[in-house]
Amino acid sequence: MAEALKQAKIAFEQDEVPVGAVIAHEGNIVAKAYNQIEMLKDPTAHAEMIAVTQAANTLSSKWLNECVMYVTIEPCSMCAGALVLARIKKLFFGATDPKMGACGTCFNIVQSSKLNHQISVAHGILAEECSQLMSDFFKKKRK
Repeated sequence: MAEALKQAKIAFEQDEVPVGAVIAHEGNIVAKAYNQIEMLKDPTAHAEMIAVTQAANTLSSKWLNECVMYVTIEPCSMCAGALVLARIKKLFFGATDPKMGACGTCFNIVQSSKLNHQISVAHGILAEECSQLMSDFFKKKRK
């Protein structure tokens, strides 16, 4: 999660919503990304989406079923759906997202029994640091 937080700080410095994501396979980082929505002018350029693409390319596989993702903020519905489609094995996230969280807060896409894959989820890892970075970003934007 510390590496995901580093990625989120890069996003913060680039005036992007500070979300960072890392994917590991067999204990090795195979992808790391941060939000790039503003830079790419792409509403889908979330850290999780970019990391999934990187990991799939690195592993030459559309299935990431032996991978774990670490992300600073609870994924939204788009990202949660992508994680299910990629068959991520386990998701760790820092802070919950009370407005958009789709991994247990507003929705629980990643553990829906209606879908063909469910993801094990753990949250609260470095939650205070992840939440504080997000708060600092939006305080800065309001000035």
